[in-house]
Amino acid sequence: MGLREVFHTDLTILHAPQVFDFRKELILAGPVADAVPSTDQFEMYPAGITSIASYLAKNNYNVRIINLAYRMLTDPGYDVVGRLKRLDSTVFGVDLHWLPHAQGALAMAELTKRLHPESYTLMGGLSSSYYHEELIRYPFIDFVLRGDSTEEPCRQLLHALRVKESFESVENLTWKRRNGEVVVNPLTFIPRNLDYIDIPDYIYAVKAVFKYMSIEDMIPFLDWFQHPTTMLLNSRGCTLNCSTCGGAISAYRTITERPSPAFRSPEKLITDIQAIRKFSRGPIFLIHDPRIGGYERAERFFTLLRKEDIPNEFVIELFFPAGDEFFSMVQRSVKKWRVQVTIETADERLRKLDNLKFPVPNDKIEGTISSALASGCRRLDLFFMVGIPHQTYEDVMATVPYCERLIKRFGPDGRIGFFVSPMGPFLDPGSPAFQDPKFGYRHFYRTLEEHRQALLKHTWKSILSYETDAMTREQILAASYDVAAALNELKLKYGLIDQATFDQVKSHQDVARKTMVLIDQAMRLPEGEQKSAIERLRKQINEANVDSMFSKDELNWKGDEGLRLTPGFLRILPEGFMEEVVHGIHRLAGAYDTSVYQGPRVPAVDLGSRTGGN
Repeated sequence: MGLREVFHTDLTILHAPQVFDFRKELILAGPVADAVPSTDQFEMYPAGITSIASYLAKNNYNVRIINLAYRMLTDPGYDVVGRLKRLDSTVFGVDLHWLPHAQGALAMAELTKRLHPESYTLMGGLSSSYYHEELIRYPFIDFVLRGDSTEEPCRQLLHALRVKESFESVENLTWKRRNGEVVVNPLTFIPRNLDYIDIPDYIYAVKAVFKYMSIEDMIPFLDWFQHPTTMLLNSRGCTLNCSTCGGAISAYRTITERPSPAFRSPEKLITDIQAIRKFSRGPIFLIHDPRIGGYERAERFFTLLRKEDIPNEFVIELFFPAGDEFFSMVQRSVKKWRVQVTIETADERLRKLDNLKFPVPNDKIEGTISSALASGCRRLDLFFMVGIPHQTYEDVMATVPYCERLIKRFGPDGRIGFFVSPMGPFLDPGSPAFQDPKFGYRHFYRTLEEHRQALLKHTWKSILSYETDAMTREQILAASYDVAAALNELKLKYGLIDQATFDQVKSHQDVARKTMVLIDQAMRLPEGEQKSAIERLRKQINEANVDSMFSKDELNWKGDEGLRLTPGFLRILPEGFMEEVVHGIHRLAGAYDTSVYQGPRVPAVDLGSRTGGN
């Protein structure tokens, strides 16, 4: 074996933007990304990418992650084709975890296959798993790995390619034979806990920066340097079954055949925090309510967390009410902490009817808020949604007086934040609302290809994949902008935002409404005139795509932020470099696949004739 085999890349993982040609296309995507750290191109890649890369690296495979969406956002002249041409990899993997990536991910996979016809293309993620039978029929897709935990199946695939074995035994794999026959291997790799991996693996990410001499390839989202938020992944899967969530327990049963969540132990979560502290002073966000694995598990975690004495601000989600006992436990464990609560609607009847988070009376929610603030919570953010099942325009607008009621009760001191956004652009595939007609949705798009084509439409009214039994598309758009405008005025009235922020959001809302009408008018022109008419609206479209519901800056967790270099961080570098040298020696000696997964798995599920797909 020569040097090429030692340093050759086995797998290159590419994260694509939502729309591959977003720098050329003119699309009023709307406020679909206002409530997340990413831009409307969803450049934040899934956390599981780092765990896959780390797991494979420990098994002596070279893996590279390239966030092409980030590179394209930060450099208008970034040459994607030229960059891809220069890469050399046995397999190119493209994540399709969230369905809004359907156009960008498929375009990236198609381009990669055209540039590297001898290499293999691999897709993975929850949306890939749901649509695996449709995906594999694209001529430029060779493999789809299904499930929520594909680290070990990916190792099996790379091993089969390396030693030229059959793919029949690769778990969770959908593939096709040379004659085009589609083969769906059993979905049998379903680990019962997540302690076999680090997820996200920040230490791997740091090492990869120095190994490949590119920090830009690994940056998770556009403003990360200004707001370097990190996350802890509590589990894969959830104990709740919220109707509109692709992570609901029934959705995971449909897509991943997982009957219950797989958790990371409190001890592993603490290990993650220790790694984060070596390079970041920014906030640490614990994904999922810490109590969904049981109260005793939460107590164990916060007991261990207290011993760490972390200076970073800690952010937790709540899925159901909490009281003094829980918040006192949090207060004893960290110096600074915040809470995020998604109640989706102020209408307690709808929350219960639609099986959403907090299916309780509003006084229980307010009791939770009161207890959190009394226990030292620095800020509690409340999130509302437009487009939930059976929600009318009047239900949406009732958000504003409810928020004013909370301000009058708890005071306009800025400790409570209010945010509203439309549920879009698509319903999550596999969610109860996507699967079951009883929730009252009319679907405009069902297949992967339909969603892919929808993302190229010029307005988010046309991209939106649904309407409800209570609101049309037009009413959902109107309700979204109307409630956002009223909430913007409420925040200014009580001093929760300054005049400059109010003016910016109002301006962007006004531009968005007017530009939507102008695009509709342009689309009624003769076909030859449509493109130039829309091109004249480029500036307005760009303005309408940001801060049209609220200012993104309102979401940022401000405090002691920034990256830092500590002695612990510096020790990472030589260790990582030595590890790569040792791996190279192992590869020369033929010592491959040294860490095959041996942990607990969920027993195989009898699904009868069902093989997944849509």
